[in-house]
Amino acid sequence: MDKKQKDFYLKRIIMGPLATNCYLLGCLETKEAAVIDPAEESKVILDLIEDGGWHLLYIINTHGHVDHIGGNKQLKERYSAKLLIHRLDQDMLIEPKKNFSFYTGTSVQSPPPDDYLTDGMKINLGLLCLSIIHTPGHSPGSVAIKVNNTIFTGDTLFRESIGRTDFPGGSMADIMRSIKEKLLVFDDSCEVWPGHGPGTTLKHELEHNPWLS
Repeated sequence: MDKKQKDFYLKRIIMGPLATNCYLLGCLETKEAAVIDPAEESKVILDLIEDGGWHLLYIINTHGHVDHIGGNKQLKERYSAKLLIHRLDQDMLIEPKKNFSFYTGTSVQSPPPDDYLTDGMKINLGLLCLSIIHTPGHSPGSVAIKVNNTIFTGDTLFRESIGRTDFPGGSMADIMRSIKEKLLVFDDSCEVWPGHGPGTTLKHELEHNPWLS
C-alpha cells in the first residue's frame, strides 16, 4: 500500500516476526511526516524517509508492546523527532518484561517519551491534524489516531477481529467499550488501518466482525 490521497501520503511497511504494520504518514504540502509503530530497526523505513525527502517530526506508538516499539531507538538516534506514547504505557518503553521482549530473549529498550498522548489531543503535522483517541483494552494506554477519514487503530480493532485482552493490563470490557464508544461513533465510511493485517472500513466491521454483532 503506497497511497497518495488528496491531502496526505501513506505507506504501510510490514515489519518483524509478527508482521506488524508500521506506517509512514506525511503531509504532501509541507513534507512533514510521522512514523506510527516502528516495529524494528529497518533500512527500508530509513530509505523511505530519505528518498521521499520527508522531515520526520514524530514517532508515535499506539501502545507499548515490543512489536510496536522496536524501531524507536533507531529513529530517535537518526532524527530529532519527538517520541509519543500514552502515559499508561510509558513503562513498557524501558522495561523489557512489560513490553514482553524479555520473554523472547531480545530485551528491547526504547528511549523514553518526549511527550504523552492524551484523549482528544490534536497534533499538527503540516496541514494535517492528527486526533488522538484513548482506546484502552489491549493495553491500558492503547490509542487510535484519526486523520481525516482514516483511523489507525493499533491492536484495538482488526479486520473482522479485535485485539487480545489476555495480556497484563488487558480488559475485554474496556476494549469493547473503546471500540463501540470511541471508534464506531465515526462515519462508517472511515478507513481503518490496524496494527496487523489488512485494512478495512468501519462499515465492513459493523457488518462482518463477529465481535461486534
